[in-house]
Amino acid sequence: MQKKIPQRQCMGCRERKAKKELLRVVRGTDGVVSLDFGGKLNGRGAYICPDPECLKKAQKAKSLERSLEVPIPQEVYDRLLREMEAANG
Repeated sequence: MQKKIPQRQCMGCRERKAKKELLRVVRGTDGVVSLDFGGKLNGRGAYICPDPECLKKAQKAKSLERSLEVPIPQEVYDRLLREMEAANG
């Protein structure tokens, strides 16, 4: 029997994809928003495709902010964009 693959929804394009294909943005227990590359940090998480277009959609719709229940600083969006460009570059 095949093992079930965990699925998560991208906050940008709203598509369901395998958890390991997505980047996790986490609001830690201290309220700080950061990127979680290992998927193991404590706190509330939201997922996004490693695609700058999805990030733009999520930022425009404020879907990450709603999911994490905190305002997200521009620096976090900028860092996400740099990480995506480095990974795709």
